[in-house]
Amino acid sequence: MIANSKRTRIGFVLLALSICAVWAVAQQNPGGPPAGFGPGGPGGGSGGRGRGGGRGGSGGRGGGGRAARTKKVVLAWADTRNGIAQHDFTSHALAIIERLGYESNLWDTYIRTDSNIVSYSPKMTTGQPASGGPSLNTADAIFFLGHREIQLDDQQKADLLKFVHDDGKGFVAAHTALTALNSWPDFVDMLGGSFDEHPYGSVPGTVINEDPTFPATKQFPATFAFTDEFYQVKDFSREKSRVLLRLDISKMPPNQNVHSKDGDFPLAWAKMYGKGRVFYGSFAHDAKNWDNPDVYHMYFEAIKWSLGLTDADVTPRPYPGTAATPVNAAGPGR
Repeated sequence: MIANSKRTRIGFVLLALSICAVWAVAQQNPGGPPAGFGPGGPGGGSGGRGRGGGRGGSGGRGGGGRAARTKKVVLAWADTRNGIAQHDFTSHALAIIERLGYESNLWDTYIRTDSNIVSYSPKMTTGQPASGGPSLNTADAIFFLGHREIQLDDQQKADLLKFVHDDGKGFVAAHTALTALNSWPDFVDMLGGSFDEHPYGSVPGTVINEDPTFPATKQFPATFAFTDEFYQVKDFSREKSRVLLRLDISKMPPNQNVHSKDGDFPLAWAKMYGKGRVFYGSFAHDAKNWDNPDVYHMYFEAIKWSLGLTDADVTPRPYPGTAATPVNAAGPGR
């Protein structure tokens, strides 16, 4: 019995030492890439995350005498109800964003697929004020994966524009977001453009990194191969947005549905919208691409930048190509 008691005490000591070691490692790298994310993608390693204890330090979620927040809040918003062909990657992408914030200890993520919470005064389906939960009052940035037309009333539209333009909050959008709310000119202006089909389908392509100094694209080489459903953008101006990545269409097969007249095919850009920071990335249509370290680190750094945790020059720059760039407008459509 004495031996058992001794072993128990030793066990408690070892447990305490293990907890202290984990805490020390976490403190050494509070803002770096999540430790559980590696070359093989975000899998394993996180164990039980302890939502109650692990997140208790954030506090301030709307009452109960909780402590003030110590982390940022990202509202991951993905209303896809009106999407044409639901995209399989959406759920996985939202989970990646949640884990990026949790493992880095930089932000808490609220995932929502309804749009009622995009408001300073969100309402329940009954029309009564919502009791707690996320809203534009509590969020510091939005990660947006909306698809096609989304039902927002006039007040919600005004609130969303104010959230970014006047309050200086972040807005990071990915892939299908370019298809969303195309009938709303103010949203198109905020995002930087609107959807103009994906003329090639999901194909291999060569991507040019125009800005290796920007936090979200610094991990990419000058040019790199990538397979995706590359979205074409219209209503886009290089006088308003700083292009970070573009598709080299001179290396793509001829396609009459490509509308670029000078070879310019932006895939990712950053811009200021009033006081707010806006980022859009066309990656990634395929769910497995969200396990690509370059892809999830791009969005990790984009969110950090949108939250004001890092800075970058987003001064718009002209297209570096020339009028002699091969125009990819001939040949059969695909």
